[in-house]
Amino acid sequence: EDDLCFPIFLRQGRTLSRVTPAGKRVIDRALRILREVQSIKRLAEEQKGDGRGSLAIGTTHTQARYVLPPVIRIFQQRYPDVELHLHQGTSEQIADMSVRDRIDFAINTGSQELFTNLVLVPCYRWHRRIVVPQGHRLAREAKVTIETLGKYPIVTYVFGFSGPSSLQQIFARAGVTPHVALTARDADVIKTYVRLGLGVGIVASMAIDPREDADLVSIDASHLFPAHSTWAGFQHGALLRGYMYDFLQLLAPHLTKRLIDRAGNASTPAGVEALFADVDLPVYR
Repeated sequence: EDDLCFPIFLRQGRTLSRVTPAGKRVIDRALRILREVQSIKRLAEEQKGDGRGSLAIGTTHTQARYVLPPVIRIFQQRYPDVELHLHQGTSEQIADMSVRDRIDFAINTGSQELFTNLVLVPCYRWHRRIVVPQGHRLAREAKVTIETLGKYPIVTYVFGFSGPSSLQQIFARAGVTPHVALTARDADVIKTYVRLGLGVGIVASMAIDPREDADLVSIDASHLFPAHSTWAGFQHGALLRGYMYDFLQLLAPHLTKRLIDRAGNASTPAGVEALFADVDLPVYR
């Protein structure tokens, strides 16, 4: 601060209370410099060609539990010398990890407004499914309607009742007031309480395991609720190593190195979106 001749922090006594507006600009520039240093280090490591390195991923429980295991298994077979760090959290926690440069990739669904510091590329789409115990009356319905679903207590995700495509709004458009028995962030928790008879579960389609959930009936709900898109994000201007490109393509085969580089060079989110306008994303039903 003495060298800069202006305060970076506001103080209350000996305590730093908050960053000044000018201080924020300094910190933002310092972070950009640190990212450039990191990119130079990655470039040097890539030139060695020894396959060593690390990959840190921030994602949600559903992705970590149901989508990433087969991807990570193949990745580690190809790159046994790459240290993999998986950080699980909420959208807000993952966004904080990305701002603090604790992760190389964020993998999340929705909440794009929290990740304006990242280049977001679409990976796949998924639908919600209804889960009930064997013998439940809904399992005998030829096609479940919102009106029918509204007759039962519901167990679903916390985020399922917020946002423009929320369950609350979908029920409201049908003139139905849902009875929410429980919300949770974890699909396994939701299914546990469905088994206990607390209510009808609504979970992500990929959160249904045919073997582990054989005691539950999974019912298609794609006609009731809109599809969601899961994306992967990385820092603007980041230099990605070869194994990082490979990880993204294992996660979503359409994410070629060329397409990822073009997305990284796009100047706006709309520019990135235009690159994928004609790409048929994989769909989990």
